Amino acid sequence: MSEHERRLLLLVDDTPANLSLLNAVLKNDYRLRIAGSGALALELARRLPHPDLVLLDVMMPEMDGYEVCRQMAADPALAHIPVIFLTARTEEEDEARGFSLGAVDYIHKPFSPLLVQMRVRNQLELYDARERLRRQNEWLEQKVGERTAELVKVQDATMLAMGVMAELRDNETGMHLKRTQEYLRLLALAARERCPDYAVELDDPAIHWMSKSAPLHDIGKVGVPDAVLHKPGPLSEAEFALMKHHPTYGRDIIVQVEQILGEETSFLRYAREIAYGHQEKWDGSGYPQGVSGTAIPLSARLMALADVYDALISRRVYKPPLAHDKAVEIIAKGKGTHFDPVLVEVFLEIHAELHAIALQYADPADPGLYHDIREAAESYQGAHI
Repeated sequence: MSEHERRLLLLVDDTPANLSLLNAVLKNDYRLRIAGSGALALELARRLPHPDLVLLDVMMPEMDGYEVCRQMAADPALAHIPVIFLTARTEEEDEARGFSLGAVDYIHKPFSPLLVQMRVRNQLELYDARERLRRQNEWLEQKVGERTAELVKVQDATMLAMGVMAELRDNETGMHLKRTQEYLRLLALAARERCPDYAVELDDPAIHWMSKSAPLHDIGKVGVPDAVLHKPGPLSEAEFALMKHHPTYGRDIIVQVEQILGEETSFLRYAREIAYGHQEKWDGSGYPQGVSGTAIPLSARLMALADVYDALISRRVYKPPLAHDKAVEIIAKGKGTHFDPVLVEVFLEIHAELHAIALQYADPADPGLYHDIREAAESYQGAHI
């Protein structure tokens, strides 16, 4: 073994004879640094490369071994280095104090050369084993993190695919799903910051899962006839009655998934709330239940606002897009009737940020796609959004 490959030990003792003995016992197998005081020991311990092990006298003037050990343990760069105390004391209290400070072993004076060699070798082997285990754990954590990230991507892609499946039947795009997801997240964050009454319900996990589940808000449209979804104009009363079933269809689909899983998850809970409740209105005039106010889940109230805003500014088979300012005006008029008044106030404070999201995730231009779109009214009233 070359000199560079040999392990590095730090020997600390204020008695030259003890240092001479330790040097004679260990110099053939290890590289050595020698300190005659606690202060010098810390200086040499901090010098790169750090020692692999410290043999540390307990009783020294000015700074004793306990203090050296304490300062090493408090230094992230040195805390991992094993320390063997050298002492003439045999009281249990002294040894307990040393172990409590981080020491790994004791060697009692006068030294036995063979015992010193064995204790040093054993502690280095234990240290190496701990390091191998630490590196293995880090590797495993990295792999688990990578695998978790992959699963999250698969989950997100699956959710988006399910949402797109419903939206494509309605002549909409995946960008609508991304926009509404981002609108909901931004509205929820802003509501938490500005509305103390909503803050408890809008913690980080809640906002995370609400926004994750937002793409499933219209999954129930898979149960609505194409003739209704694709009609380029106002729906008849009978057609609108069919459209009004889609929140119930969405809820039922998600309930079936929960039954297959055998448990309720936060993600599916919010997906169910949003799918079933996003067409409800604050004044009770919505569907399918006709509930009002805070009886509508907060997740659904957020989704309603996000969904209507995007519907207003987007081109649909039955209408051209409205300008952002006009959409803001319509949302403001819906305060306390269609929408939660608190959330409308939040919307009005951050509408410019929502507009930026709309521009960032705008649909690809396709001027030939909607060549047969009819002229639509500037209000969303009566439109199947």
